[in-house]
Amino acid sequence: MSDLPAGFNILPVLEGKRARLRPLRPEDREPLFAVARDPLIWEQHPAHDRWRPDVFGAFFDEAIQQGGGLVAEAVDSGEIMGSSRFSTRRALSGEIEIGWTFLARRYWGTGINADVKALMLNHAFGTFEAAIFVIGQGNLRSRMAIERIGARLTDRVLSGQIAGRSDIHVVYRIDRA
Repeated sequence: MSDLPAGFNILPVLEGKRARLRPLRPEDREPLFAVARDPLIWEQHPAHDRWRPDVFGAFFDEAIQQGGGLVAEAVDSGEIMGSSRFSTRRALSGEIEIGWTFLARRYWGTGINADVKALMLNHAFGTFEAAIFVIGQGNLRSRMAIERIGARLTDRVLSGQIAGRSDIHVVYRIDRA
């Protein structure tokens, strides 16, 4: 993450009324996997087997190594609800990527995803002009969720290998303005 603008804290502590985001730590592996081991979380995701310990382990290790990983906790109980991440790897100048977000199913449809994204967007917009969200083309659940918070589909498309197969990702964007 050496290409970050000076002064941007990629590992902030952010707190709203219901969600708190804090830096991901190595000791979060097991409690976060307790959330991620639900196969239904990943059924539309290109990495559809991320519920497996070995696949999740690689995902977790990458988040620690690359930086930007945040754990989402419930403010009232401290329970780990899931995680998200900041990155500039696939972002253009003036952008930051927000992604790799997953939440326990009991938080789906509760507005927690919007709360988490709002915390991250508010933090990012202090430095960046826009945030992008790179989503598997067939991940309709994530695409609908990001559209609900105001992201707009761009004409950018990324392709690559995920879970041993080729996959197409679409790019959504929210501008600071």
